[in-house]
Amino acid sequence: MLQNAIPALVLLALMVGIAFALKWARHRLPGAVGHTGPAMQVLSSLSLGPQQRVVTVQVGQGDERVCLVLGISPGSVNALHQMPMPAGLVDATPNPVTPATGFAARLAQLTQPNKGPHAPR
Repeated sequence: MLQNAIPALVLLALMVGIAFALKWARHRLPGAVGHTGPAMQVLSSLSLGPQQRVVTVQVGQGDERVCLVLGISPGSVNALHQMPMPAGLVDATPNPVTPATGFAARLAQLTQPNKGPHAPR
């Protein structure tokens, strides 16, 4: 009976060893793990239905930042619009202590009655 169990135990040990070797290599080989493309950050997301969304994504860093508006459905991701990020923006992530900057803050400012840039003072 031990003669039948030894090959099964060797095979099991071999499979566990291969799993540990792959885990070790995944963290140490260049380009094998992690995000290797440009820096990306989701700025906002709007649900249009049970499986459709419009997502605004910032791609890149520094002066090379680009804002992409993507339409996402179960079968595809479509680029709806692309525009460069304004140079005056410091960061796209709103700080909870300071008011939000960027598109969301500008839109909120323009949609509030009598608080827009052309409101009478």
